[in-house]
Amino acid sequence: MKNISIDINADVGEGIGNEKELFPFISSCNIACGGHAGDYKTMLSTVRLAKKHDIKIGAHPSFKDKENFGRTILKFDSDELLESLINQVESLQEILKKENVKLNHIKAHGALYNLSTYDRKSAKTLIDLAKKIDTKLIVPYSTIVSKMAKKEGVKIFNELFIDRNYNSDLTLVSRKKTNALIKNSDKMFEHVKKIITSKIIKTINNDNISVEFDTLCIHGDSPNAVELIKNLHYKLKNMGIKII
Repeated sequence: MKNISIDINADVGEGIGNEKELFPFISSCNIACGGHAGDYKTMLSTVRLAKKHDIKIGAHPSFKDKENFGRTILKFDSDELLESLINQVESLQEILKKENVKLNHIKAHGALYNLSTYDRKSAKTLIDLAKKIDTKLIVPYSTIVSKMAKKEGVKIFNELFIDRNYNSDLTLVSRKKTNALIKNSDKMFEHVKKIITSKIIKTINNDNISVEFDTLCIHGDSPNAVELIKNLHYKLKNMGIKII
């Protein structure tokens, strides 16, 4: 299999500190910008490292909730949430401007990302954010937010996860369950290979679901994320698949 290129992104700048090890093996990143994690110092250092490795940079805003790492759904007023998200993205943009780097996309984090898969109110807020900032939106494949964004003319990157298991309705297996994460490098490779070569995800119920994707994501805060992405990189390279 030759001449296939894919984009792999990772959520970074979240205090894990493994970006130096991750960045040689990915092609895009989503930098936490103050909502659930991140501050000026972490954003600056992460931007500079991404620039060094020629990695596309996205903003990774969330509910303003550092206490719960942005993984709890909060009640919100749409205007207030939009203002908060704009402020988060613009704080990263200020650094990008100083470093002479362009913002490539926005990807919501955690609870807000998951909520937008089925909730029109949060999906509309993210779409309005992308319009305001004038950039692309990374969204989970075949969800409310992806469908609404298309209708409103917002360019999207459909995303699938390479380190998470899926239910038969294409929702992610809850992190509360022991089989939520894919922790074995061989299993991850088989998961990714099936996505790339057959455009199919095998669910935890052994259903084969047809999918489309523009980008694949590995969570930077997974315990063995560096080991997993390294192994995947070399296995894909041996197949003639480039991560760019």
